[in-house]
Amino acid sequence: MPVTTADKRATFRKLHETGCFVIPNPWDVGSARALQSMGFKALASTSAGFAWSIGKADNHVTLDEVCEHLTALCGAVDLPVNADFEGGFAHEPEKVAANVVRAVRTGVAGLSIEDSTGDKAKPLYERALGIERIRAARAAIDADKSGVLLAGRCEGFLVGQADLAMVIDRLQAYAEAGADCLYAPGIRTKEQISAVVKAVHPKPVNLLLGWPGLSVAEAAELGVRRISVGGSLARAAWGGFMRAAKEIAEQGTFNELGNGYAGGELNKMLG
Repeated sequence: MPVTTADKRATFRKLHETGCFVIPNPWDVGSARALQSMGFKALASTSAGFAWSIGKADNHVTLDEVCEHLTALCGAVDLPVNADFEGGFAHEPEKVAANVVRAVRTGVAGLSIEDSTGDKAKPLYERALGIERIRAARAAIDADKSGVLLAGRCEGFLVGQADLAMVIDRLQAYAEAGADCLYAPGIRTKEQISAVVKAVHPKPVNLLLGWPGLSVAEAAELGVRRISVGGSLARAAWGGFMRAAKEIAEQGTFNELGNGYAGGELNKMLG
């Protein structure tokens, strides 16, 4: 029997009830299908990875491009897909809501809304507006009883405002506004992670791990429910590409190409 969108959404919600799981971040259909073949239980899009794949910088893709991308990812795999929906592609809560409706229609099982503005002088939305944006996203999701899981993100640690008390206060407010899962990308220490988990309990916490450090087991011990890697897999792929291409361009040799993944294995996996 084919896996329906409703099945995926129900599965995704179930995953958030107990334990700790990893939602790796593919950047295109091929990487999504590869990750599915490895046994992961869910996937998440990456705004950065997708942007780079179409020749753009992160946070410079359009709503149309993202919705087309999400539709392709959801259609390519039987796994739930969580959308990195950036800041909702709008400032005003009512426009965020309208855009969330479009995201839901792509077939995603979950989506996140950030509180970063893109303005270096004022990198976070005012607290009240940030809350209203989450509340608007919640209402848009609930309007058709889609069951899409909403993650509320506080970007403080990523925009130079590493005030844990402020981040926790916002996450708690986003939880009250309807966020099902809370996310503070940039927190790294066990003390920070544990504090966030305890502050929003019993709601689940997403942890970003885009660098060497904690293991899945260690994150689970801290109470983390899900782990994503953001654009890190895409950066790893770009690392191999750039090393090989630079060697050819600068040295005229092809040694790095010997580190590539076997084409036959890729054909078997994706065929």
